[in-house]
Amino acid sequence: MTSVRVTQSMLSQRSLLGVQTGLARLAATQEHLTTGRVLNRPSDSPTDSTIAMRLREQMADQKQYARNAQDGLAWLGSIDTTLSSMTTDVRRARDLALQGANTGSMSATSREALATEIDQIRDGLIARGNASYLGRPLFGGVTSDGQAFDPDTGAYSGDAGTVSRTIATGVEIRVDVTGTDVVGPNGNSLFDHLAALSTALRSGDEAGVDTAITQLSGRLETISNVQADVGTRYLRVEGAVDAGADALLTLTSQLSEIENADLPSTIVDLQLQEVAYQAALAATSRVMQPSLVDFLR
Repeated sequence: MTSVRVTQSMLSQRSLLGVQTGLARLAATQEHLTTGRVLNRPSDSPTDSTIAMRLREQMADQKQYARNAQDGLAWLGSIDTTLSSMTTDVRRARDLALQGANTGSMSATSREALATEIDQIRDGLIARGNASYLGRPLFGGVTSDGQAFDPDTGAYSGDAGTVSRTIATGVEIRVDVTGTDVVGPNGNSLFDHLAALSTALRSGDEAGVDTAITQLSGRLETISNVQADVGTRYLRVEGAVDAGADALLTLTSQLSEIENADLPSTIVDLQLQEVAYQAALAATSRVMQPSLVDFLR
């Protein structure tokens, strides 16, 4: 049978080790309670730290998606408002055309008044077509020019580029509208129809006025269809905003479970560690008390 000789030095070292271990545990628990976090550095838990980093990365992505979606909502909302105003103006122009359809019973002065109002509506529509958001034309594609239509002729000066926003992982949605999709191509656009209507009213051309009425009715339908498409896209982006907010809330909750300390549990643990540390101190004080005189007694 092997016997082990326990020396005073061994007792002292083991006692001091126990005290230091208890003090380290007490300090760690105090840090958790002070910071409110159980992960204060990667060495606390490499596995949980990796998970927390991934969650933070996903949260950053969701926040960026939310910013993209909010920007997209602003684009689409501005377009919807502009199209509503354009619809009102075109409807008014058609009403004036219907009023002036019987040019033979109207005086030249009356026809001139109608034509003048048509010209004003045309200028207003061109201005609405050049509406912008943050300095970029709503209907001009990705053109560097600040206008989508020539202010004088109404000719489309934008391009066929599209403005899109990524609102979720792998989900990209267009937030602009090409001007020609709203007013038609150059040479056969809404502005050309209004200019022809104005000329027909001044000259008493009933056939020209009838043609303009048909063209304006068709353009109203086109604008309505474009606005419906914009509304559908707006709802999609709005839904993505709500989904992104829910996803961000879930990620935040998961991160909190990993990083944050459970306050009641930490307080209880701190009290236990304090008791254990005090017990270790008391035991060590008894071990360290004996001296050479004590052994000679």
